[in-house]
Amino acid sequence: MTSTLTSATPKNAANDLEDVDRVLAGDVAAFEGIVRRWQGPLVNMAWRYCRDRSRAEEMAQEAFIRAWRGLANWRREGSFSTWLFALAANVYRTELKRFPTETMPLDSVPEPAGAASQHRELVAHLSLEAVRRAVLALPLRYREPVVLFYFHEMDVATAARTLGLPEGTLKARLSRARALLRQRFPNLERAEDEPAAMESSTLTIGKGA
Repeated sequence: MTSTLTSATPKNAANDLEDVDRVLAGDVAAFEGIVRRWQGPLVNMAWRYCRDRSRAEEMAQEAFIRAWRGLANWRREGSFSTWLFALAANVYRTELKRFPTETMPLDSVPEPAGAASQHRELVAHLSLEAVRRAVLALPLRYREPVVLFYFHEMDVATAARTLGLPEGTLKARLSRARALLRQRFPNLERAEDEPAAMESSTLTIGKGA
């Protein structure tokens, strides 16, 4: 599971726009280009929500179906990928409300064995399996910002747009999520940099998930 939003390059943005225009003009086969570009990232994102590969693929498929049906509703005020991921987040959120994923309570997630020798930033430790499980045990309102900001490497502005939240609210939820994780894992040092500063840091979360 290594796909991230680093796929949202200017070239992809241009290709997205071209394919959308072709689909709306009647060339339905052009939608395949959108699926090829974004299937990996959308399945990866869904997997972060439910931790089930088969279900993640089904959720991503539903997101593409919704995108196909609502393609004419994209107002082009932002990038197509931001619109697509916002739509997918809504689909995944609704799906989890209908059929919740069974997750263990945060307090029951085991502490990683031994303290790491270097842990200046919380982000460096979210690669630990135990902490990843703890992220999945967070309440959805806190889990979603963590998934998008850390695992999918969105900046605050993009993550906020994706979830339909003010940037200040998203920063607050990220802060609360980190506080909850630090309560569960006291060996993790307090991250010195707040979300605004962390946007410029090198994010390596989830590369080996």
